[in-house]
Amino acid sequence: MKNEFQNSWLPMVLASASPRRAALLAEIGIVFEVVPGQVNEIPREYLSPGELARFYARKKAREAAIRLPDRLVLGADTVVCLENRVFGKPANMAEARACLTLLQGRSHQVITGVCLLCHRSHCERLFAVGTTVRFRPLTSRQIDGYLKKINPLDKAGAYAIQEYGEMIVEEIAGSYSNVVGLPVERLQEELSALGWSQPKQAPKSTCAAVRNQPFAATLQSQVAL
Repeated sequence: MKNEFQNSWLPMVLASASPRRAALLAEIGIVFEVVPGQVNEIPREYLSPGELARFYARKKAREAAIRLPDRLVLGADTVVCLENRVFGKPANMAEARACLTLLQGRSHQVITGVCLLCHRSHCERLFAVGTTVRFRPLTSRQIDGYLKKINPLDKAGAYAIQEYGEMIVEEIAGSYSNVVGLPVERLQEELSALGWSQPKQAPKSTCAAVRNQPFAATLQSQVAL
């Protein structure tokens, strides 16, 4: 495939204030700067969870790319869904508790939409990656204990797999980094197709896909972010 991107000597722009996404990009050797986009995320019931994640990823990327047309911009959005019901960031602790109560003992999907966009090079990649996460059966006391250890209000689905995830997660099927907030395996493939040069490859222990593995066993091979 012909390389599309022509300005790979310029730092990538991460159109997200998420420290988790920044940490994942740094781990795979991407040179970037953070330019958060100002995007209001409102419910759009007519979109599927995957469509919703891609919609907001592209919206975030476009907002930054308009201001920085020579730069490759990465926008991303992560949603948690259970049977097509989308869980965003909870408004308060009561919502966070209710969300984890619904997810406990069941499998749900974590979908991250990603948009790579550069106006000057007329290139765009838009995709979404899904990971299945199964929660342990949890009592109200266990849920409250977990919520005391993290801040759930800035996290879709009211949890973070990299923060005491062993307390609530039984197993995952798919990309671990995708649950954290960025599917680095697929991202590297798309960057390669664009002709983006990366200084180094991602550490396999951190970013390799994990399929149908008990979470407690896989956690030891993950780097906490």
